[in-house]
Amino acid sequence: MTDPAAPKPYFLGPRSENQDWLRERLGAAMDDWLAWRRSLFADDPAAVTDADAAAPAFLARRAALDAALGELGAKLRGELPTYSPRYIGHMVSETALPALLGHFAALLHNPNNTSREASRVGTALEAEAIAMLAQMVGFDPAQAHGHFTSGGTVANLEAVWRARFRLDHRLALALTLAETEGRPLDPFADAQMSPAAAAALAARHGVDDLAMRSRSSVLGNPFQMAERLSEASGRPWRGPVILAPGHKHYSWIKAANVFGLGEEAFWSVPLDGEGRLSVQGLGARIEAAREQGRPVLAVVSVAGTTELGEIDPVDAVADHLDALRAEGVDIWHHVDAAYGGFFCALDPDEPLLGAAQRRALRAIGRAETVTIDPHKLGYAPYACGALLTRDAASDTVSAFVAPYVERAELGEAPWTRTLEGSRAATGAAATWLTGRALGFGPAGMGAVLSATLDSCRAIRSAVTAAIPEIRPLDPTDTNIFCFSVAAQGEALSVANARTAAVHARVAASPGFSMSRTVLGREACGELIDRHVAAWGGRRDADRLVLVRCVVMNPFWAEPAVRARLLPELTAELAAIVAATEDQAAA
Repeated sequence: MTDPAAPKPYFLGPRSENQDWLRERLGAAMDDWLAWRRSLFADDPAAVTDADAAAPAFLARRAALDAALGELGAKLRGELPTYSPRYIGHMVSETALPALLGHFAALLHNPNNTSREASRVGTALEAEAIAMLAQMVGFDPAQAHGHFTSGGTVANLEAVWRARFRLDHRLALALTLAETEGRPLDPFADAQMSPAAAAALAARHGVDDLAMRSRSSVLGNPFQMAERLSEASGRPWRGPVILAPGHKHYSWIKAANVFGLGEEAFWSVPLDGEGRLSVQGLGARIEAAREQGRPVLAVVSVAGTTELGEIDPVDAVADHLDALRAEGVDIWHHVDAAYGGFFCALDPDEPLLGAAQRRALRAIGRAETVTIDPHKLGYAPYACGALLTRDAASDTVSAFVAPYVERAELGEAPWTRTLEGSRAATGAAATWLTGRALGFGPAGMGAVLSATLDSCRAIRSAVTAAIPEIRPLDPTDTNIFCFSVAAQGEALSVANARTAAVHARVAASPGFSMSRTVLGREACGELIDRHVAAWGGRRDADRLVLVRCVVMNPFWAEPAVRARLLPELTAELAAIVAATEDQAAA
């Protein structure tokens, strides 16, 4: 087991144990900011004088502000106690002190990372923090690009934007040659040309970006381009598809909607019997797209699924795509590691992860783009997500012009390659300070996350050993533990009702917080069947209701915390399960 003392200097503690140190550090950050403001332009006149501060109207307004602040504080005391080890509900937990302090310090200065002119230091911190994350996931930090976003949804949209640019660029080249030289156009093969093949083809025929621009579906009229692509290829143009596993995040449906592809363009990849992406199913989907003449805009694999925390076989997906590249079919690979990306900080031989999961994490750096959320397992304050790209080419999007935020001597303005315009530097600063203080390696963040893996397994073992009706869902890849509540031989519909009732009672109890999720048969049929068979049940429903425990809090590894809370959690859950049985019997 990981050293339980590992998180102690870096988190406030469930009873604010590190409060004195935090007060001093917050005060120091505030003092530094105030001194900076006083020292610059010291000869300028004061805008708020002593006379102003003593005026009745000034004092009245200050008193009103004090009262409103007190009211806000009282309201916030009713917020969810996500800092507590008792909270194992959703993907949120205690905030790391380096991240909190970095966020706070940047918040005071309020830089806008839309451009280097608006944020001299914030944009530099962003570049350094992105390099830290890139190195953690396996990218070359000297080559990688990326930026911070408001979260994983926007980062996933950003990945689609980049993949679409490359696909559109290839099709514009193919259409140019078809219309000017009569070259046959194959939408699937031409859209999946490798960068080297596309560059060689353009050079051989003397095609420049200006010629291709007039044939771009993104920069021109997409409906007109569809007609021209249909005519040139001799078959109706139906557009590209996105291939993502059945357990994908909802943001992928949003992406198909936002980019005008239509939800029909989102093709779900089947899952295997353990609920992970099926590489065989992926291959079948790619071949179906080839047969229909529909390019694959991107293949998505997931490292840390939202519901279960599972890790797809990223390495096997990368191997499959590499084999296609050897045949001249170059398909964009995006890894949605919004939750699980920080597990790359673990020791490569971490025993609490399975060998398959370790291989998958090591393969993330083979993708073109990666989504990662520091506000999840990076323990940063909201909102803080990030998109990482393998290199400059993978970060390319359509060019834009806004002279009022551009200065040639400062280089490309960040806003030109971000969907969001104004972006706070707080997430970059939070991640930067976490990386500098704690570190994104096995001895730092890796030690914290190893402790959560151990804690998750301890909770699972305790509750399943004490309560026979708790039916754990296998596998448990990371630090998320899900279970049904079912008697031996019980039908799934009855188990679902019992599980939902248990969750409702947990939600109403002040002791512990858990969440609930539902798996559908269309995506997870084999997994559901295997789970129901574990208690000899009968599958008479098309969905599986689960209680979900996300064990992110680092203090579950503290012996005193675990000794107190684990028996209490087990006893409370046992009482709730017994109460639902009594209710059902009545």
